[in-house]
Amino acid sequence: MLERLLTTGDIADYCQVSRVTVFQWIKKQQIPAFSTPGGHYRVKLSDFRNFLEKYDMPVDPTFFNQDKERILVVDDDTQVVDFIIRVLQADEGKQRRELETAADGFEAGLKIASFKPHLVVLDLMMPGLDGFKACEQVKSNPETENIKVLIVTAFGSVENIERALRLGADGYLLKPLNVEELQEKVRDLLS
Repeated sequence: MLERLLTTGDIADYCQVSRVTVFQWIKKQQIPAFSTPGGHYRVKLSDFRNFLEKYDMPVDPTFFNQDKERILVVDDDTQVVDFIIRVLQADEGKQRRELETAADGFEAGLKIASFKPHLVVLDLMMPGLDGFKACEQVKSNPETENIKVLIVTAFGSVENIERALRLGADGYLLKPLNVEELQEKVRDLLS
């Protein structure tokens, strides 16, 4: 799994300082950073930890724990959510996982901001904010664009699948879901 990248907002929240202060640390080269094509700074998790240690700032071990893969499952059908959770928990042999759920696209947005998943397993057809809009919002935001999105749908028309992939989805599976296919696709997306 790739090393987690932090935004200036992530660092500001952690250190309880303003983003301007983080920007100044980057400009003074106290924290190594790189710029995305959109002009946003990103800092490797290990570089941020080195910065904290160098300046005798507190290091929260849970913040730096990369042992767990964080997966958010978003579907309005509780039976589907329960099935996906059971399948992903059963496939934990190689990697421990932390799982969260959301019932719609709006709740998913809130969970993405707080849980910071590596992967979102996303149903396309939900009330309110549907999976298309949720996928588009994840992939168009510089702070969440690296989150993998796996579409799961019972409405697997060519048009729906092509639209989801155009919006940035990283893969798709058709319902009813197959246990082995789901486990394999999740492992591929998180590797």
